[in-house]
Amino acid sequence: MKPRWPMIVLCISVLAASTYSYPTKDEYVVFADNNQKSTVPIVDTTERPLAPVKMTDMRVRSEVALRYARTLVVTRVHNPDKRAQEVTYRMLLPETAFISGFTMILSGKSYKAYVKEKEEAKQIYTQAVSQGIGAAHIATKARDSNHFTVSVNVEGNTTAEFEMRYEEFLVRRNGLYNHAINLHPGAFVPKMEVVVHIKESQKITTLRVPELRTGNEVDATEKDPQNKIAAIQRGTNEREATITFTPDIKEQRRLAAIYVDKTKEKSSSEKYIGYSSDEEEDDDDNTVLGQFVVQYDVDRTDNNEILVNDGYFVHLLAPTSLTPLSKYVVFVLDTSGSMMGRKIVQLRNAMEAILSDLKPNDYFSIVEFNSDVKVHELKEADEEPSPTNSHYYSYFESRPSTPVTLVPSSPATAQNIAKAKVIVSRLNASGGTNIFSALDVALNLVQKGAQKKNETEPLPKAAAVAVTSTEATQKKGKELEPIIIFLTDGDPTVGETNTARIITSITEKNSGEKRAALYSLAFGEDADRTFLRKVSLRNEGFMRHIYEAADAALQLHDFYRQVSSPLLSHVQFLYPSKQIKEGSVSKTQFRTINAGSEVAIVGQIADDVTELTPEVSGFCGNDDGVGRKRYQISPKVTVSRNKDESLPLERLWAYLTIKQLLDKRDADDDQSIDENSPEKKALAIALKYEFVTPLTSLVVVKPEQTNAVDVESVDKTSDDSSIAYQPIVGPRPPSAPRPNNAYLTSNFASFASSALLPDFYISSPRPITAKQPAYATTTAQSSDNIELYEWTESLLNPTNNSLVFNDDGTEVILELSSDVDPPKADGGDGECSNSTSTSSVGANENAGNVCVYLTRCYTARSITADDYQKSYCIVNNNNNRYAGICCARSEVDKNP
Repeated sequence: MKPRWPMIVLCISVLAASTYSYPTKDEYVVFADNNQKSTVPIVDTTERPLAPVKMTDMRVRSEVALRYARTLVVTRVHNPDKRAQEVTYRMLLPETAFISGFTMILSGKSYKAYVKEKEEAKQIYTQAVSQGIGAAHIATKARDSNHFTVSVNVEGNTTAEFEMRYEEFLVRRNGLYNHAINLHPGAFVPKMEVVVHIKESQKITTLRVPELRTGNEVDATEKDPQNKIAAIQRGTNEREATITFTPDIKEQRRLAAIYVDKTKEKSSSEKYIGYSSDEEEDDDDNTVLGQFVVQYDVDRTDNNEILVNDGYFVHLLAPTSLTPLSKYVVFVLDTSGSMMGRKIVQLRNAMEAILSDLKPNDYFSIVEFNSDVKVHELKEADEEPSPTNSHYYSYFESRPSTPVTLVPSSPATAQNIAKAKVIVSRLNASGGTNIFSALDVALNLVQKGAQKKNETEPLPKAAAVAVTSTEATQKKGKELEPIIIFLTDGDPTVGETNTARIITSITEKNSGEKRAALYSLAFGEDADRTFLRKVSLRNEGFMRHIYEAADAALQLHDFYRQVSSPLLSHVQFLYPSKQIKEGSVSKTQFRTINAGSEVAIVGQIADDVTELTPEVSGFCGNDDGVGRKRYQISPKVTVSRNKDESLPLERLWAYLTIKQLLDKRDADDDQSIDENSPEKKALAIALKYEFVTPLTSLVVVKPEQTNAVDVESVDKTSDDSSIAYQPIVGPRPPSAPRPNNAYLTSNFASFASSALLPDFYISSPRPITAKQPAYATTTAQSSDNIELYEWTESLLNPTNNSLVFNDDGTEVILELSSDVDPPKADGGDGECSNSTSTSSVGANENAGNVCVYLTRCYTARSITADDYQKSYCIVNNNNNRYAGICCARSEVDKNP
């Protein structure tokens, strides 16, 4: 009887991804072992030291098309010792990204992950708990990022390769798209290369590559130092650009030193732990280089753009030439006792900068709250600080039965802003956290305070027009865009403390013509981000996490800049029902579109439609800066049924649809799950497109033995809350051997809020049976490994195992090989000629380029189908025409 493998179960928690989502708190590693012997012996290190495992390659290839980034990270490590060693590979992913593929290549065999429904994969975890679990915490954090960790046993004198794919839509902030790639290898890498290829439909106007960032900073600006060794190559049509970054060991050491210097104030528990082997504990073990960032923007001559491809469309709108709408901003600021110290100082500094950004036609109010609620009057600045000079509204257990006289809002004149800064400078922290009363007062100000102001207060001189003062103020009050900026660092502790009732009450009250957009700022780790996210989603806004760090004031100011200049309000996109497929269009109504931002609407086009004719309507500011006027456009676009591989509209549609469905689910009170619920719809799309989301799990199966645990046959537990999500924290049991299979980890926020968290698992090894999907099989039977080349899917003809495409009207059929050794051309590798290829991959003019079978070219894994059709060639072998590619000599035969 063959020995059985131990069962290893991994739990990875990644937060719900939305454009403005909250980050995770901790990293949680879970594994289980049934104490049975492994087929791979545990290494006895008492004989002699093991030769340390080394990372040899780290290659990142990111394809960005229409703001949609698809990134492949390939990492290789080599075990030079004769004995097997366990190594750990860790990666930091953008929080808004969905993992779309993961592959391990061990001892020449490939094991590809696949996506399963969360509840189904959870069964593995349930069984693991019943057998005993050890847990460990790694308190590594980075802003707006998630952790992914894999530990595997690498046999002696072999190389292990990890391939991670993830996808994300780049959100435009302050006029720029920021594409960030975390370079946290954990060791200096002999061969490191990052290639970012951007292909847009419009001219790329701005393109910057700042010096590597720590990942814990606000977005870089044009004043920040630029990356001197990043090579930028622009395309001839100015719509494409390729950025290449290849730091050698010397440069990596320099960057690592800068990173350490920038983060030296952090405690050792906050350092990012990267790749490591158990035997390697030197200074290189925690090497972090930083965050490689590419910033760009495109031509805005036509602010409205619609693109179609293969039955899908994307409608992009980023207005730039409109007059900003005048707004009424209510700042609701938490000054409870927990804000004492650095937080309150940072709040004062941030508010001083934010007040300076108010425009002459804006109005504002400052609401301070702790146990009480206080609406400040600007005349307080001229008096000695005293509670009697301010308006206090105390709401403890119940609200007052009689209406409260509210302080009118103030126009943003230079004099008023100066007084407001004096008031802000006097803010002090004390007391509890009366969140409900603070928001209730803010809504009273929006709905009643503005009306009171209009009856008594004229417009500032800057806004004077040829109408009477009374008429102007009345018009102004009706047409101000109401915004509530709500900052808190804790939970409600005074007055109404039930967050569900707070959300319901505030949402019901915030209605009508003066419905305000509510933006929540969760300051630090103790704020209830689940509550703040929901109350914002229900009230036309979103939640943003403000990290408790030295630059918190900058974070607050940076956030305000993103929402402080509304160009359009009450925006609606209408698509003729006969032109689109029912239920396929993403969100079409937006309360505001701010300067420097962009909205994207995606959908599917109905069959036989030849033209798409939507209408876009809303309100924009008048040219004189007072009031608003109607905004309406009617763009048209011809629908082509041709398929362009460089336009990832189908995957962009899937990505944005899932994001918005999850937002809708999180905002709804009704959590019932039926076939038409947002959760069920999001799950179906995630499974179809193999996205790892809060509803799906990534499963890696390593087939080896026949008597291992079967994922699909494990009984489902009846009490998930007490078993599947109960954190069991403690060391590994002394009797449990160190696991020799793989396990995955990521950020662990809170098992209590597990409904928002996806889990990743790796099961014990088992054979692949007919029940498994085709893409979960091992490729040990063939060295072709063609499934690693995702771009081949659109060209593959499985009937005759070939790639088929059209080249200038001629059908090209190229065979694929299933032999152990990749085919080589009769007479050896020949140089590429212009007659066989228009371009090459991994090109190096000095080294020359040769025509080789595509699996022999390392770079061929990270190209697109469009790239291949431009660089293909034919490998003639024994009268067979095999799929070749024009490849740089230096890239040939790098695969294991």
